[in-house]
Amino acid sequence: MAPFITFEGIDGCGKSTQVQLLYSYLTNQGLKVSLLREPGGTSVGELIRSILLSNETSNLLPISELLLYSAARNQNIHENIVPALNDGVWVLCDRFKDATVAYQGYGLNLDLNLIKFLNDLVSQNRKPDMTILIDIDPNIALARARKRNLKNHNEEGRYEQESLTFFHQVRKGYLEVAKKEPGRIHIINGSQSINKIQNEIIQLIMPLLCTGEINGIP
Repeated sequence: MAPFITFEGIDGCGKSTQVQLLYSYLTNQGLKVSLLREPGGTSVGELIRSILLSNETSNLLPISELLLYSAARNQNIHENIVPALNDGVWVLCDRFKDATVAYQGYGLNLDLNLIKFLNDLVSQNRKPDMTILIDIDPNIALARARKRNLKNHNEEGRYEQESLTFFHQVRKGYLEVAKKEPGRIHIINGSQSINKIQNEIIQLIMPLLCTGEINGIP
């Protein structure tokens, strides 16, 4: 089965740029690669995304938010991720269930056991083979994200309206998850140049290219 690689990090960390760069690198190697994002990736998921990230839905309740993310992920797993992996296609996903732990669990203080239950339910207990966590100071990341939204007239800026304290909590959540699964989650310093981050990521995935094994397991 092909590798399943996810990218995580707070808004403005640079993960979306890096997942695109890795996609280009892998396709240039002649590999079949599926590039996905969450929420989104399916027709239903993209509609849900428009609700979750819209500047107009600041009154969305935390539990409603959690359930919408779970619904979008369920569609993505069934329609895209599992079929692609079964067909030998590499899957790169911009966010996956670690984001729910960090954002809805640590950021919004929802029950982590409830989140684990929903994550396991909709993802069929499937975990990424490798997760790239781009870690960065929330002060820098939030400034980047807000500047980007203004420049691009981005209508998906709901999270950027959150407080700096919220993003510190989300970052804490990501780092806590990484501590529990150091074999899967690889932390990269997001304050480095784009090229340096890209090179670190390529070095991390090189064993997959050379041997097709993950953590020594065929």
